[in-house]
Amino acid sequence: MAKREVFVAGYREMKSYREELWFQVPARRGFLNITPQIDECLARSGIREGLCLVNAMHITASVFINDDESGLHRDFEKWLEKLAPEKPHSQYAHNGGEDNADAHLKRSIMGREVVVAVTAGRLDFGPWEQIFYGEFDGLRRKRALVKIIGE
Repeated sequence: MAKREVFVAGYREMKSYREELWFQVPARRGFLNITPQIDECLARSGIREGLCLVNAMHITASVFINDDESGLHRDFEKWLEKLAPEKPHSQYAHNGGEDNADAHLKRSIMGREVVVAVTAGRLDFGPWEQIFYGEFDGLRRKRALVKIIGE
């Protein structure tokens, strides 16, 4: 649910906007370009100058910035699987009643959140940058938090 708050910091009016985005990746792992959804949140916020935080609200998911290129995404998948292979599940102490220790490790590598500057009402990216939601233990609904502050 979207929520908009206003508070005073110094002499300028600062705004705060919060929204949750929900995802359900139909596989154990996957990457979703969520930049369009973040752009929509920014438009709804009315904030023109500030910062936009996007973070995964689940310990087996990630939010990160990179290029939207399918070969690179396959490279991420192969690299992460080499660093923290899913199987055998028995290789991980965490996997007593669960089978997702690898997902926790992959999230640690890919990161929890991103912060992007907001300039003139737009996400202020470098060339090719996009925001991605990375899922490492999917097949169920999970969420990411979008928090935008500024004026």
